[in-house]
Amino acid sequence: MANLDFHFVKKISERVANSGERVALRYKSADKWKDISWKQFGQQLDSLSLALLAHGLEVQDKIGIYSANMPRWSVADIAALQIRCITVPIYATNTAEQSAYIIQDADIRILFVGEQSQYDAALSIFDLCPQLEKVVALSDAIDLQQHPAGIYWGAFIAQGNSAFQPELDTRLQQMSTDDLFTLIYTSGTTGQPKGVMLDYTNLGAQLQGHDTRLTLTEQDVSLCFLPLSHVYERAWSFYVLYKGAVNCYLQDTIQVRDALSEVRPTVMCAVPRFYEKIFSAIHERVAKAPLHRKLIFTWAVNMGARISACKQERREPSLLLKKSYQLADKIVLAKLRDLLGGRIKMMPCGGAKLDPTIGRFFHAIGVNVKLGYGMTETTATVSCWDDTGFDPDSIGSTMPGAEVKIGPDHEILVRGPMVMKGYYNMPEETEKAFDDEGFLKTGDAGKFDQQGNLYITDRIKELMKTSGGKYIAPQVVEGAIGKDHFIEQIAVIADTRKFVSALIVPSFEALEEYAKELNIKYHDRIELIKHSQVVEMFEKRVAELQHELAKFEQVKKFTLLPNAFSMDQGELTPTLKLRRKVIHERYQAEIERMYAEPH
Repeated sequence: MANLDFHFVKKISERVANSGERVALRYKSADKWKDISWKQFGQQLDSLSLALLAHGLEVQDKIGIYSANMPRWSVADIAALQIRCITVPIYATNTAEQSAYIIQDADIRILFVGEQSQYDAALSIFDLCPQLEKVVALSDAIDLQQHPAGIYWGAFIAQGNSAFQPELDTRLQQMSTDDLFTLIYTSGTTGQPKGVMLDYTNLGAQLQGHDTRLTLTEQDVSLCFLPLSHVYERAWSFYVLYKGAVNCYLQDTIQVRDALSEVRPTVMCAVPRFYEKIFSAIHERVAKAPLHRKLIFTWAVNMGARISACKQERREPSLLLKKSYQLADKIVLAKLRDLLGGRIKMMPCGGAKLDPTIGRFFHAIGVNVKLGYGMTETTATVSCWDDTGFDPDSIGSTMPGAEVKIGPDHEILVRGPMVMKGYYNMPEETEKAFDDEGFLKTGDAGKFDQQGNLYITDRIKELMKTSGGKYIAPQVVEGAIGKDHFIEQIAVIADTRKFVSALIVPSFEALEEYAKELNIKYHDRIELIKHSQVVEMFEKRVAELQHELAKFEQVKKFTLLPNAFSMDQGELTPTLKLRRKVIHERYQAEIERMYAEPH
């Protein structure tokens, strides 16, 4: 049996035993933040484990969690792990059909649901999933509709009792690092989702790897607002709990701005879009400020950038620069950090590439953003920025234990203890995912520099080829244009086309403000985006934003859209990646129009 020192369940048991009344979890209820101590957390875990055993769950049986973030998400997750079961997360935003596929493919026996919409979806597909026995409502506000399979959390827990304690003790004693702890179904931009099999060796490798790169203590507070159903937030939350820090659960992500000021986190995970929005909001506000304020802001950020450069190059700043920075921090930079609660020590960033300009800006204002790169198949992080010496254009240096090399077609290949066991029930797909030496094919093209920084140069699977034979990496173009505060979303079109075009969803909040300032009259959004002054403004901005791109990469034409791409319409994956095929089909008329007109 593999070494159990880094078995996650063992680490959590140790935390429960040693932390007593210290706060483990925090959540918002009726506008107030409430605490759950480690002692209470441990009691909840054991009670639910006993109830699952009473229900006859065997070793490596599967439970599903179909819910937004909340403490009971983690209780259900870890309670299942305590009895050597496997947790299968399902995105709260998944449709009934998408959920049915996962429930059937994974053979889920017990499904935990967070809100009415997930409960209703579960009932609508219940008869299609013969192995599904119970749907457990995590909230008492859910209407069970007298369905025989529906049961409230409290009633389900009441089914467990001390008679099952010996079995719980046995399972805890027999736990193995070779056990799977989860199946995570990758949302995928095409085709059926694949169940990624991750075991405790994978998870232990990441806990140990993060220990060598980060300093997290019991004094830290993390805001958990990205979906726990994704490997990124879940692995991070596991790390937070393993270190004994406080995990604050945000069920409604719309409230993130309030939560930042209320919780005042010291650490939190976020995706590039989060940073882009803050960057845009700050610069939008500065653009409207009087000239003297603009000059002060520019000077202050410049002082921060110079201090950041000293850190990067590991050199001591001059006395004059130190004094200037202290003043800049007092009058400008500290106020900018207050937008994130004012206590941030470090913020992991993942899920997509962060524009280097935005990365530099956050470091200049004193926020240690750590851009990382990883996949579900690698239990999240493969590489991340160091505290010093990283290049903002890179995705950092590789994590301890991760063996990364550049293969054919410049593909980034990964091998190591954090790499998945394979895809569940898909031996052929598993075989295709690895090369002959056991390296996982990431689908990303990249390179290393002499300092060991890793760079993504293209997405191999998503490269588009124009009819002129030029290869376009759509993320690069979208990243260059999408950072503008007038742009909410952008989808690049180029495959088999004679030039690059784009569908752009404006940020209507910023655009409506602009229209007001210019006294532009309009009845609705459709009229607004067709207004000549608006179109002209976007043409100028798009031209400016892509001047660093090669001529063949530049967007020659674009269409402004009145509605955002959404998960409900199937245009976005649950991790907010574009489903290009769906977008192409839905907006075929608009796309054809751009290529029909002379340019």
